[in-house]
Amino acid sequence: MSGIHLRHWPGDEDRPGLALHCMMASGSYWGPVAQALGGRLDLRGFDMPGHGRSDPWTPAEGDPDFHTAVTRIAASFIQRPLDIVGHSIGATVALRIAVAAPEAVRSLTLVEPVLFAAAPSPEQDARDAEMAAMLERGDIEGAARSFLSVWGGPQPDALPAPIRDQIALVADTGDTLRNDAARILRDGGLESIDAPVMIVTGNDSPTVVHDIADALAARLQDVGRASVPGAGHMLPITHPDQLAGLIDVNLDRA
Repeated sequence: MSGIHLRHWPGDEDRPGLALHCMMASGSYWGPVAQALGGRLDLRGFDMPGHGRSDPWTPAEGDPDFHTAVTRIAASFIQRPLDIVGHSIGATVALRIAVAAPEAVRSLTLVEPVLFAAAPSPEQDARDAEMAAMLERGDIEGAARSFLSVWGGPQPDALPAPIRDQIALVADTGDTLRNDAARILRDGGLESIDAPVMIVTGNDSPTVVHDIADALAARLQDVGRASVPGAGHMLPITHPDQLAGLIDVNLDRA
């Protein structure tokens, strides 16, 4: 896959897995989670375009937006039914794949899915509007800091260039996440997923995340819920052992 950095954490070859990271990060943070799983999954992943060690994203013919491009990369890993773990936007990509091809998914662990269309929120709309206004007036660093103040971790005094570039990719996902341009929420879509689903949230995450989890869970056939005490949106990084334990529980259900 040209220009895309691939990652592999070897494990049980009879349990192929795919891990999908969040915006403004890279697939590297799945390493401690994979280690805590103790080889339970033969886990693969990649750095999204413009993230980690992958090349910048340049829209190709047939890729109308960043979310679609990432979904197509993720789908290329699927040779047989596998266990998918996704975080934040990665969770929405995982859900998009599961709705389009339920037979391709053995189990689905959704960590803090940010499909805002599932639970419209005036507070989230205000955040998005503020970030859009900053980008409109060219305040790239301000927009990035605004985003990270809610969804990221501690910020350095000067944001590195990749993070400033990535805020444009965050903005590009708005039509999919806020307006469901990919039709993930279409009638009968979530209901068609018969694989076991685990939705994991951080206890200290924004309210909208919990509302999204509620809305998704209400439509899924076989769903478990978990909230990690003391965790926020970046729980795969801050609480890898707890997350691995929850993934392990979901694997047992498949």
